[in-house]
Amino acid sequence: MSRRLVLSLPFAAAAVPARAQAWPAKPLRLVVPYPAGGSTDVLARALAAEMGEGLGQQVVVDNKPGGAGNVGSEIGAKAAPDGYTLTMGNNSTHATNQTLIPATPFDAAKDFAPIGLATTVTHVLVVHPDVPAKTIQEFVTWAKAEGDKLSYASTGNGSASNLAMELFKGATGIQAVHVPYRGSAPAVQDLLGGQVKCSFQTLPSVLAQIRAGKLRALAVSALKRNANLPDVPTVDETVVKGFQADAWFGLFAPAGTPAEIIARLNAEMMKALKDPATAEVIVKAGFDITPSNPAELGDFVKVEIVKWAKVVKDSGAKAE
Repeated sequence: MSRRLVLSLPFAAAAVPARAQAWPAKPLRLVVPYPAGGSTDVLARALAAEMGEGLGQQVVVDNKPGGAGNVGSEIGAKAAPDGYTLTMGNNSTHATNQTLIPATPFDAAKDFAPIGLATTVTHVLVVHPDVPAKTIQEFVTWAKAEGDKLSYASTGNGSASNLAMELFKGATGIQAVHVPYRGSAPAVQDLLGGQVKCSFQTLPSVLAQIRAGKLRALAVSALKRNANLPDVPTVDETVVKGFQADAWFGLFAPAGTPAEIIARLNAEMMKALKDPATAEVIVKAGFDITPSNPAELGDFVKVEIVKWAKVVKDSGAKAE
């Protein structure tokens, strides 16, 4: 018995690191809380393909839409913290929904382990060409004179488009009547027709119209200018210091996921974002690549929850 025990010790010792290094031993699931084909899904699939190569296991995208992103996000939050279920979260699921939807079934700051911010998409303040304002400063002056005769389009009640304008209104003191639409396409259509005069829209949804001269871009919501519109200033550098209202997208795991797994996932995400072919797909889809480490994303989420909670409460915004 003693001899068998002694002979087995080297094998037992070797088995411990083997088990510790086994992750991932099976495919991973990446929950996307929106339908296939949308911007969040496009980003998730680009990352999944490249990260799967680095991990040596397939990363399967699992679309779970519903509840303004809450259905899929709850699945991700309540999954086993073993590194096999990830969630593609964004500014809605992990910030605004926390206040906008009181029955949100998870705490974005406590129920997830952040892996890293991946991308952002800037909003751009656009106006109909009939608006007599060539700059953002002129627009604020004109809008104040218009008062509640001015209307603005958004992509829906409680949407990022809606809240970006409400943040801008609160910071500048302008008044504007909210006209919600079901998505960017009908909102932009009425903006082009002059039924509404202004809107914050994501850059990909209005870039073609800006280039064609059908809409006038006055400012972007990011803290730096966008390469697609280098002559368009930021709100931050013109009328509201510190103004930022980007849409953002990041990877999350369930709270309690081992730190070494989080670190590996972050490293693979970083590699994927640096891959030329993957980056080309992401940038062409309208994203800015803005990666972060887990701690940075965790801190960012906490700030975003507080920031947008105030905007939601002050504006009285309601989810559709």
